[in-house]
Amino acid sequence: VQLVESGGGLVQPGGSLRLSCAASGFTFDVFAMTWVRQAPGKGLEWVSTITWDGDTTYYAEPMKGRFTISRNNAKNTLYLHMNSLKSEDTAVYYCVKGHYTGTSEGDWGQGTQVTVSS
Repeated sequence: VQLVESGGGLVQPGGSLRLSCAASGFTFDVFAMTWVRQAPGKGLEWVSTITWDGDTTYYAEPMKGRFTISRNNAKNTLYLHMNSLKSEDTAVYYCVKGHYTGTSEGDWGQGTQVTVSS
């Protein structure tokens, strides 16, 4: 299993970013996929999950209305569109195969840094 995130960077408050996660080594279109983040000095925080077919999405409360998770099964790619970014969104964002179990176990990408700052 390989999960490679990209698209992170420095953005001003109120700005937008789109994260991507390129998946390989497994049958992407039969698994739900998840984004998890870790802010500096804090624990892991579930962000969003999408079902295998993309029909159903779930968001943590702070992300509702600002973040959109999506996937392209033909391209084996997961996305996270982030709008109205706030300083508290600063974190390393990880792509996770399947659902988040509350631990770091399972198949995770290496993460991509998102920094929201003026």
